[in-house]
Amino acid sequence: MRICVYGAGAIGGHLTARLAKSGVEVSVVARGPHLRAMQENGLHVAAEDGTLYCRPKASDDPATLGMQDAVIVTTKVTALPQVAAGIGPLLGPETAVALVTNGIPWWYFDRTARDGRRLPLLDPGEAVRTAVGIRRTLGGIVYSAATVTRPGHVEALAPDNRVVLGEVDGAMTPRLLALADAIAAGGMGGVATPDIRGAVWAKLLGNMMNGPLCLLARSSMQDTLADPVIRAAAIAAAREVMAIAAAYGHPITGQTPEDRIARSSKIAHRPSILQDLDAGRAMEIDAMFTVPLQLAREAGVPTPILDLSVALVTRAAVAAGLHRASA
Repeated sequence: MRICVYGAGAIGGHLTARLAKSGVEVSVVARGPHLRAMQENGLHVAAEDGTLYCRPKASDDPATLGMQDAVIVTTKVTALPQVAAGIGPLLGPETAVALVTNGIPWWYFDRTARDGRRLPLLDPGEAVRTAVGIRRTLGGIVYSAATVTRPGHVEALAPDNRVVLGEVDGAMTPRLLALADAIAAGGMGGVATPDIRGAVWAKLLGNMMNGPLCLLARSSMQDTLADPVIRAAAIAAAREVMAIAAAYGHPITGQTPEDRIARSSKIAHRPSILQDLDAGRAMEIDAMFTVPLQLAREAGVPTPILDLSVALVTRAAVAAGLHRASA
């Protein structure tokens, strides 16, 4: 099986090393010093179960990597227009493209009762829809507290690392199962689900209850949630996210807001949105915050805590030049 990881930064690098360990033929599209380090010295991943090392074929030009059985896109949502422009040479008639991203995805309403509803903030000009197509698309989310510590080196020491994949229409297809199995064979959780939208909301619960507050506090989840006032705000935000998910038919079950906050408060990790601000990278405001809150308003779900925290985060992102100002 030939698999290309498109965007081999922290998350993509960890996934690449797992796929290499599983024995598939893996390649990566990357850029900058991280790419050069992989080309010269391979990829090193410090993981909870040991150090992983591989030498994937790495390039910033997808045309040099050839047609793939599957492509796993792990870039920021903000980079998807560039992915759309470059992904063509990797795609054959049956190539699956798993978009493993944060937030509400551009395809959210496809193959549902609201098929035809578009989310233009998430796919400007329908660039990804045109380049990839809904037939090739698999949805995906990832849990992996990973960081590029220096070019060619990734740290992913959290014990709970997994990728959840699903078909847009909920079918448990052979291509879905094969890709999930390839990930699992490398020692990382590879989960195929018939409810990828439910998985999206479960991941968004963490993004939305922790991300804005950690960014405003400029500190890790562990340090931020140690403050009892902030912890109470995070629990209230979690309840709001769960209400939005339930309004769209995907209730988050099996955990209370208090349970989720208790787990997050033990993790000394700076959420990706805070890492983006620190590094001066474009921030995923629309997918993780703007669009979910738009959906909340459409469903009549009140979100006062999220409205305030997201408004402050958006102002900070715009002031830093990492997000465009709203029209």
